[in-house]
Amino acid sequence: MTTLISTDHAAPSTIKSVPQSLSQLQSKTPLKIIAIGDSIVYGYGDFVGGGWVERLRRQWMSPESGDRVLYNLGVRGDRLVNVTQRLPIEFHRRGELRSQVPDAILLSVGTNDSPRLGKPDGRLFSDFVAFQQQLTTLLDLATSLAPVFFVGMIPVDESKMPFYDCLYYNHLDQYRYKEATLKACQERQIPYLDLFDLWLSRGENWLRSQYGEDGLHPNIEGYENLFHDITTWQAVG
Repeated sequence: MTTLISTDHAAPSTIKSVPQSLSQLQSKTPLKIIAIGDSIVYGYGDFVGGGWVERLRRQWMSPESGDRVLYNLGVRGDRLVNVTQRLPIEFHRRGELRSQVPDAILLSVGTNDSPRLGKPDGRLFSDFVAFQQQLTTLLDLATSLAPVFFVGMIPVDESKMPFYDCLYYNHLDQYRYKEATLKACQERQIPYLDLFDLWLSRGENWLRSQYGEDGLHPNIEGYENLFHDITTWQAVG
């Protein structure tokens, strides 16, 4: 689900052609990729496969999958501001060889910015305007380092909220943050996988079957489906 539009931040004539899939990247050594984000990047809750990044790492270790090296840099609870702070250091420490850096960034963050605190109509954890400003900073930083591929957030199971008795996630707020992220990615020609709309399109019963007890993190089946959705995304091919 990748679409491209022009940008208010940069004139179309100033936008360079950017890779729209990992297969377009060239490297004399094995292609090095970092996946950075929150607990769903980390794979929390998947005690069988280790999450979608770990499943992808194992697949890419197969001789038939080509030379791709994947580093999981997911941290539980991370918001945009946290990923922005640690991205430069994490990125420059994973080139493997002297004077080299990773070839691409798989970025997935934003879910932890969207909940309301204390009650269903409480204040947003990350103010929406501040979120948009931080998003601009993060995406501009990331694209200055390497080609970026954004894996969008998945919708929570609202029936199991609040998370940790204090964080009230809901689809309406998630949608606002998702749409802001999608638009910002489109403006920079960053491929974006819209998992939020995709998972909601499969129906409420299906959605509820994909989560663990907390309603925020996928269960094993959920991570399997997340892995399938990401590996069938043209940008990752």
